[in-house]
Amino acid sequence: MASCLLIFKHLPPFVGRVCRRMSCPTRFAVRAFATTVVRSHLHRAEGSSSLGLTGKVDRFGGVTVNLGDSGLPPDISESLFSTILRDSLDQWKAEGKVAVWLIVPISLSRCAAAASTHGFTFHHAKHDHTVLALWLGDGENRLPAFATHQIGVAGAVVDESNGKVLVVQDRNKTKNAWKFPGGLSDPGENIGTTAVREVFEETGVRSEFRSLLSIRQQHNHPNAWGMSDMYIICRLSPLTYKINFCTQECLRCEWLDLADLAKTSHTTPITSRVARLLLHGLEKGFDTVDLAMEELPAVYSGMFYQLYHRQIPSTPKS
Repeated sequence: MASCLLIFKHLPPFVGRVCRRMSCPTRFAVRAFATTVVRSHLHRAEGSSSLGLTGKVDRFGGVTVNLGDSGLPPDISESLFSTILRDSLDQWKAEGKVAVWLIVPISLSRCAAAASTHGFTFHHAKHDHTVLALWLGDGENRLPAFATHQIGVAGAVVDESNGKVLVVQDRNKTKNAWKFPGGLSDPGENIGTTAVREVFEETGVRSEFRSLLSIRQQHNHPNAWGMSDMYIICRLSPLTYKINFCTQECLRCEWLDLADLAKTSHTTPITSRVARLLLHGLEKGFDTVDLAMEELPAVYSGMFYQLYHRQIPSTPKS
């Protein structure tokens, strides 16, 4: 009877009421009954035609299961969840599914340990959940890896009337080198928006996006948890000129001649090179250096993407 009571605490309330009216000759009989009832409960909650866990099937033949929405009892045991998961995996394999994504809220972390015994591995984690993955298809695992890059964006604000550019010296650097103001792009934020925002936050100068100038890629970056870092520099035009820089982030902020920035030793190699690029643009026209942005409709309905490229020469009409 003690074993039965232990099982009751891991079942939905209606299951406990049914079990208490039953005779319990063995622990295994009650566990089998409990598993069946919980699976039936999940089936009714999700409206599925099959027993066990249900999820959304993607266009690649994978299944995504969010345990937070699955109807599992909040205190389900590892062993009971393992049984339900095993039966679900058998069903998905029979249906020819190629992969399973398991979203595990932090409140059900014990389910991650149970899933690991079936071959699931961690894919990524966020604030309140982790995602596990299991490849079921033939051959080599073809699941995509989690995002491995951070995106840094800087804005080169060029005053075309006098050839000056807005630069700062970071307070948190060991070397006081001139550089373009910038910072990390927020999730879901466009490159140009990041550049304009970071310039204003650091310098107090308002600007507008003109083009993308350069992209630097660096792997095993020590400030990106050993991942890869993308550093993008955009060309901006000033809307205001008065400097009111953030003293918490910057030691200095000035409008500096591009010619001086291109040849000074008090800057970074990439800043010096982009300064020379901007000088070329001032002399020959920025259409010779700009990667302009065009927003185009994506294949996903109602969504758009930003495409950066050199302007395509217009074909003269005959």
